[in-house]
Amino acid sequence: MKDLFEKIKANRGPIGIHAKESHGYFTFPKLEGDIAPRMMFRGKERLNWSLNNYLGLANHPEVRKADADAAAQFGFALPMGARMMSGNSNYHEQLEAELSEFVQKQDAILCNFGYQAMVSAIDCLVDRHDVIVYDAECHACILDGVRLHMGKRYVFKHNDMEDCAKQLQRATKLAEEQNGSILLITEGVFGMRGDQGKLKEIVELKKKFNFRLFVDDAHGIGTMGATGGGTGQEQSCQNGIDIYFGTFAKSFALIGGFISSDEQIVEYLRYNMRSQIFAKALPMAIVLGALKRLELMRKNPELKNKLWEITHVLQSGLKTAGFEIGETNSPVTPVYMNGSIPEATNLILDLRENFNIFCSMVVYPVVPKGMIILRLIPTAVHTIEDVNYTIDAFSKIVNKLKTGQYMSDKIAAF
Repeated sequence: MKDLFEKIKANRGPIGIHAKESHGYFTFPKLEGDIAPRMMFRGKERLNWSLNNYLGLANHPEVRKADADAAAQFGFALPMGARMMSGNSNYHEQLEAELSEFVQKQDAILCNFGYQAMVSAIDCLVDRHDVIVYDAECHACILDGVRLHMGKRYVFKHNDMEDCAKQLQRATKLAEEQNGSILLITEGVFGMRGDQGKLKEIVELKKKFNFRLFVDDAHGIGTMGATGGGTGQEQSCQNGIDIYFGTFAKSFALIGGFISSDEQIVEYLRYNMRSQIFAKALPMAIVLGALKRLELMRKNPELKNKLWEITHVLQSGLKTAGFEIGETNSPVTPVYMNGSIPEATNLILDLRENFNIFCSMVVYPVVPKGMIILRLIPTAVHTIEDVNYTIDAFSKIVNKLKTGQYMSDKIAAF
């Protein structure tokens, strides 16, 4: 029999094995100062493309005032308890009502954390007789929720509608045999590639198959659609989304999230979703902060317009400069390069120390070996000058990468 700790020490995981060399720089970096396009990293100011502050609300003066006023009035303890027992308030219910109206659904339930909400909602919605069908590139929170499912699940190739129909056909046969139902899960915007889920085409499949559609629109709410109401609004199929998830961690620049659906479905979640029944309610300061952010989203369409102006300039500029950015049709901007993990770390070191640019690096095991993704997240508070400087810097580093200047057997030292 193995000792648990010895087993863990012998297998630190594909990223964990580099912890000593990477911690504090490539992993778990510390960005300091006000949330903005320029922040401090290890004592130097860097141009930052690594925050999901899409609409620039994190340091909006009205948001900062609302947060401060709410904290001063209520602190962070109130309400003290789970909502079912003692932690409900008029403000919580007001936020749920306004969110459901914003995403064109009947009702909504607030959730303490987005990741937790997806895992718990999947566990709550299906039982062992039901079948889950999901996109191969769904976020880890969905994959973890699917793993908890005691019944059968089928995965379809990313955004491949032919394969999706094939898996729905398999799911239908099994669900009929065991008197179950089908839940199809996908994303509005895939956070790594930046491409939208084919929601409208999936909704069309309802004409042929009997299933309910659950969409994680973490990157879509606030950024997609005419009013920022999400990717379903963008694709004119919001009515076909049966269960809609939105997070506060992206466009809202906050924490928490919500699930919106038909009134009876939300009521079911409210009384059966264990992660919310047995958890303390969202603090009043966060709820009031979310209300202010939602108000600004509705009343200031120029925030989303500015985000998309920067997005278009960034993505078109990268393409013109010869960079591969895949099929993104959202603000998420991946820049694809070829290279090893040591090359990636040397590249990032150069980018941060000599060009003062901070962006996320994605390597194996998140993407296949030999691939490097530099993921850029434009925001409404970036400038055209920021874009031009970044494209020029990227052109220089990719030339170094192609000519072998980042070659190494070990990850970079910093």
